[in-house]
Amino acid sequence: MPALGFSHYNLRAPRALLDELRDFYCDVVGLAPGPRPPFNSFGYWLYAGAHAVLHLSEARPGEEREARASGTFDHAAFRCTGRAAYERELAQRGIPYRTALVPETQVLQVFFKDPAGNGVELNFEEQDD
Repeated sequence: MPALGFSHYNLRAPRALLDELRDFYCDVVGLAPGPRPPFNSFGYWLYAGAHAVLHLSEARPGEEREARASGTFDHAAFRCTGRAAYERELAQRGIPYRTALVPETQVLQVFFKDPAGNGVELNFEEQDD
């Protein structure tokens, strides 16, 4: 019973932060809002191409979260093109970032934080600008 691949990840936040996260992941990361089933809760599904890779769900007031898990998440990574344009966008928005080269590959990584403090990684092949 093997897993077939990665489907999506979900971020839960109060409504105001949820809207800020939606705008950030669309405007900075390059995801696009798309269809979401009519759940009994508020949220967004953000797409990379035809795949809903990020679900944003409204956290209810006073909602309890699993304390043990809160310190384990580090970042989500996206394959991208157009590195120079991304770096310009981050700089224009005043978003601090760092870069790293994956050893023994030609993949350049760009790391930064979203408005909730979650790590974001963008991966670029060397042949991309």
